[in-house]
Amino acid sequence: MSNNTIITEVDEVGIATITLNRPEQRNAINFEMDRAFHDAMWSFDADDDVRAIVVTGAGKAFCSGFDISAGGEAFGRATHEAHDQQLGVDSDSVAERAAFWNMRTPVIAAINGAAVGAGLTLPLLFDIRIAAEDAKLAFIFPRRGILPEANSTWLLPRLVGLSRALELLLTGKTISGTEAARIGLVSRAVPRDQVLDEALELARDIAVNCAPTPVAITKKLVHEGLGETDRLAAMQRETRLTWWIGEQADAVEGVVAFFERRQPKWSGSKHVGIPEDLR
Repeated sequence: MSNNTIITEVDEVGIATITLNRPEQRNAINFEMDRAFHDAMWSFDADDDVRAIVVTGAGKAFCSGFDISAGGEAFGRATHEAHDQQLGVDSDSVAERAAFWNMRTPVIAAINGAAVGAGLTLPLLFDIRIAAEDAKLAFIFPRRGILPEANSTWLLPRLVGLSRALELLLTGKTISGTEAARIGLVSRAVPRDQVLDEALELARDIAVNCAPTPVAITKKLVHEGLGETDRLAAMQRETRLTWWIGEQADAVEGVVAFFERRQPKWSGSKHVGIPEDLR
């Protein structure tokens, strides 16, 4: 699957790679890219053979944010309404399309270069982020006269702490990938030419060595737990699901493969239905 704005591919172990592909515009997001990207993400999530998704950028940048070539009207109501109209959805549905935490597939950002504005809030919606040490990262919004978006005001304080989040969001200052790793905004920072390989290696580890059902449910539990205020209720649900997973075929296969010193042969699905009484 590919078009002018993204390139997609899936390898032999089920790792899907999406490359933002407007390098001359530093991979700025326009309507076409936005639609293609979200369609590709949800298509890969629906595919049981896709075990992990890696997102990166073509050229020297990851993503420079929304395309502002329209000038001063780039962020106005008319632009947003045109965006929603092109997608054929309302504003609530736009938010749901970006709720990648509801996917059953792990999503890894390979931030190979500059990630600014929406180019940084986008990977914030993923599960794991790896950045180039010298990448320039910025929540640039106040310096453009606009608000942070894409759930960033909710999530960023949970990732880096309230004080650091407010400093980044209120100043719009630029930090390096190395600094982003130090404060927990990304998982790690590596030399620029190693970013994609690191992300693919991590994705391969998940795809080959980890059973799809517990990976999907673990992701679900973690993201739902961010909004859970009852810690005991969260633990009780986790325990019920742990017992249920222990009765699935892959729980047996994982142990047998360990003792037989061989690669496990997983048979479960990331889309397995959770019993109603355990949801």
